[in-house]
Amino acid sequence: MKTRKFVDSVVIHAAAGNGGNGCVSFRREKYVPRGGPDGGDGGDGGSVILRADPEVDSLIAFHYSPIQRAANAGHGSGQRKHGRSGGDLVLRVPPGTVICENASGRLIGELTEPGQDITVARGGRGGRGNWQWRSPTHRTPTEHTDGEPGEEIDLKLDLKLVSDVGLIGFPNAGKSSLLRAISHAHPKVAAYPFTTLNPIIGTVVFDDYSRMRVADIPGLIEGAHEGVGLGDAFLRHVERAVCLVFVIDTAGIDGRCPYEDFRCLREEIRRYNDDLCRRPYIVAANKMDLPRARENIEIFRRETGQSPIPISAKTGDGIDALKQAMQEMWRKRGDSIKP
Repeated sequence: MKTRKFVDSVVIHAAAGNGGNGCVSFRREKYVPRGGPDGGDGGDGGSVILRADPEVDSLIAFHYSPIQRAANAGHGSGQRKHGRSGGDLVLRVPPGTVICENASGRLIGELTEPGQDITVARGGRGGRGNWQWRSPTHRTPTEHTDGEPGEEIDLKLDLKLVSDVGLIGFPNAGKSSLLRAISHAHPKVAAYPFTTLNPIIGTVVFDDYSRMRVADIPGLIEGAHEGVGLGDAFLRHVERAVCLVFVIDTAGIDGRCPYEDFRCLREEIRRYNDDLCRRPYIVAANKMDLPRARENIEIFRRETGQSPIPISAKTGDGIDALKQAMQEMWRKRGDSIKP
């Protein structure tokens, strides 16, 4: 089955609509010999608005349609008729979208909450018809103004997923299997590295009906902060996570050393963003159903001083304890999200 492309960075051209021109017109009707000016004003052009929509999870729409234009306004006409205003163009983007001016890199704003919006290009104001210039001493005005052009700007949109908890681990550590076990998400799972090629969000629902958004970040490797492997293209998606869960392959498949993996992961996120290292975290010692895992978890405790939670995403052992620990950690940092 063909998978949908994930796009988390695009450049778009946003063009607001032009304002309509004001009209020069004089009333000409039978039995009204001195009707006077009646040219109407032009309408206002439509603006371009970006709005955060939780139903949107990618910037894919703008990858294929990078030029976005709002409607132009109509011109004024006789009988003081006002020109039609151009409708605003509302572009739906995922929560977590960062908006910058492409040329200068100037930050315009961030959309983090559902329904939040930012006007990035304002429509031009409509021109004034000659009816606006009438006066007792100026009864036949021919003055009018043209509509103003709408604003145009090149924008860079970058998506940083909004989640409560981010899952961090090396390829094949079992992050996708864990996300399947604790939520209703269905990420791809296979016995080879880099199965997950884009961040995936799952929602964990607890017994008290509170909900927590968990992001599965594609597997990191040493040097990820410099772009090695899938690199920092996906590390940024953990920036908005309130808490972190380090998923460790405790069985040491492929000859890996669990405690060295943990130290390397901590160092990678520190080099990418030092603030991430100060966020609350817990360690999930995965694959406890495999040989050597019991031995390795003791070595892990001794070498790191950590108290990992032993789990098996495959069999479900320890999953309830992990979910409880995640909920407690999350609630200490922020309020629960009620449906």
